[in-house]
Amino acid sequence: MLSEESNINTIFLALALILVAIVIAVVVLFTIFMAKKNKLMNEKLLAELDHQKRQHAAELQALRGQMNPHFVHNSLNAIQYYIQRNEVETSENYLVKFSKLIRLFFEYSRRQQVTISEEINLIKLYLDIEKLRFEDKISYRIIVDEAIEEDEQQLPAMILQPIVENAVNHGLFHKQGNGNIHIHFKYIDDAQFHIIIEDDGIGINQAQQVSQQNHDKDEAHSTDVIKERLELLSLSKQWETSYTIEDLSESAEANSRTGTRVTLTFNQMNTE
Repeated sequence: MLSEESNINTIFLALALILVAIVIAVVVLFTIFMAKKNKLMNEKLLAELDHQKRQHAAELQALRGQMNPHFVHNSLNAIQYYIQRNEVETSENYLVKFSKLIRLFFEYSRRQQVTISEEINLIKLYLDIEKLRFEDKISYRIIVDEAIEEDEQQLPAMILQPIVENAVNHGLFHKQGNGNIHIHFKYIDDAQFHIIIEDDGIGINQAQQVSQQNHDKDEAHSTDVIKERLELLSLSKQWETSYTIEDLSESAEANSRTGTRVTLTFNQMNTE
């Protein structure tokens, strides 16, 4: 009997030790799991914070790009020029458009997205100011496909104006004679659309040569800012984007054409 009781006690002791070992193992595994989970959560949080910091920095750079000091300086000089010529109506018209544009710059800088209609309003104000500055030597045309609901379809804020400004300052400014800008919002499907910005200026290749000769880094900087913003938009999982730029003199349909074509593609992802 003593032997049987001893065996039973030994078995219970062994089972107890096994149970304790299992509990310890579970606790250790749980602790390791929670540590790894917390580490992953911290890494994810840090990645999200880093992405947000980069996003805000890029948006600030975009705002600074849109508030180009050269553009502000040139616009104020142009207003002063019309005042000195006693062209009161023109100078008042210029000043009204300029103040509206500045207000929109700051308003849109606080928003992630704007409608196509709102973006067109900003672009028109900007180009109308440039037309006054260049004394109507610049013409523009903006087309929106009928399938696009411009009052409903959204796009990221503060993307297009710096590209259009590049077309004016680096493409048309160095061209002899009048210049034209064509902007086309092209429907792909309910979630996707192209934006094609085309000018008939000197072309990006020649514009880069001029910039290098003049030690002008503005064009390269603004292009880098645009590319970084599009990259961050893709990382945000809200948009898929693409960006291409070509010199029209090198395109298949060139036929002695000059100018630059920028094509942006936006695909708004399902955020539900």
